[in-house]
Amino acid sequence: MKNRIIDHERDLLKAIALYYDQINDPVVVAKGEGKIATAIIQTGKNHHIHLHEDPNLMEQLSHLDIGDSIPQQLYQIIAEIIAFVYMLEGKTPEEFNPEDYQ
Repeated sequence: MKNRIIDHERDLLKAIALYYDQINDPVVVAKGEGKIATAIIQTGKNHHIHLHEDPNLMEQLSHLDIGDSIPQQLYQIIAEIIAFVYMLEGKTPEEFNPEDYQ
């Protein structure tokens, strides 16, 4: 019985992968549910790509197709996530001064 519950929860899993080239808007490059979502997540982990879990953002992004750019109303949240990932990786603009944000 326990395995059936775990399998059911895995089937509900969703994942969307975005690609951002620092020039154009971020684009959906992969999306799926269940086993496909698991594969997307595992591929990201294998390539040391940061993962972000947000059910509300997933709901908004789930309406997009592969190849679609993110809609303008999601620019702010996606930009914040990208900026956070850059900070985690030690990437900051040359003029960045962390004391300005304390």
